Amino acid sequence: MTNPDRRERQRSRFGIATDLFYRGFRFVLGHVHNFRAAVGVFLIAGAVVAALGVWAFMQVAELVQDGATQRFDNAVMLFVRDHRIPWLERAMIELTALGNWTVVGMVGAVAALFLTLTRHKHSATLLVVSTAGGVIINGALKAAFARPRPEVFEWQTLATSSSFPSGHATAAALVYGTVAYLAARLHKRRWARLLTMLGALIFILLVCASRVYLGVHYPSDVLGGVISGFAWAAFCMATLEAIQHIAMRRAPEMLVDEQPAPKDIRTPDDEARATAAADVAAHEDAVATAGDERPGRESGAPR
Repeated sequence: MTNPDRRERQRSRFGIATDLFYRGFRFVLGHVHNFRAAVGVFLIAGAVVAALGVWAFMQVAELVQDGATQRFDNAVMLFVRDHRIPWLERAMIELTALGNWTVVGMVGAVAALFLTLTRHKHSATLLVVSTAGGVIINGALKAAFARPRPEVFEWQTLATSSSFPSGHATAAALVYGTVAYLAARLHKRRWARLLTMLGALIFILLVCASRVYLGVHYPSDVLGGVISGFAWAAFCMATLEAIQHIAMRRAPEMLVDEQPAPKDIRTPDDEARATAAADVAAHEDAVATAGDERPGRESGAPR
């Protein structure tokens, strides 16, 4: 027997913020009957999340412009200069290449192709839009702040544009974070989702560390890049979730191009129940289809 309060208990695990989200979600579904209007509401919610990221970025940017981070930045760079390891330097050169916009663009393109072929076209669109938007946003921010690159020690890799925010950090946080999020949505088990996100986080941190280790960025440049990348990614992720959740209620035809994320399966019993439920649903669909195809119904004869 299904416990009617199970969903509420699951949501409570994520705290007050998640509970408020679901309350708001139910309110919107109950009062907004136009699909485009409902999507607009959740776009605003996504914009609020992005605005928090923008606020955090501006706090870091203000400190950078005022020179408040310079002492810390220089101390870290001097420490790196005095503790160089040849094999680690070679590893960092390889790692930093993975944060190049060309490389992350190719990663995003391959991931988008895979998502499209597996009936996740909205997810693929999200990835393409977030990546393209990230390039534009990062370029605009670099031009606006025009911070000179550090000259504490000789660079160990090529760098051309201004320093703040780090383009490699932005690209890694945005693209690898988004790819990990989309991949995690396809997992049925919570531990697999967490492992996917953790792996992406470690990878992002390694790319960020490589920029400092190779002497082309201050730590504050990397921090600004990570914040701006995650802020834009958060808005894009919120948009995808809004479209999918609302489509399930108001425009199910949109789900033809976007398979819903699987429900969380934590134990073998959960998996068995999910399989049994899917079998029952398939049987009911087959019975309904067979009933619709009976000659009496096709000719309009009474039952």
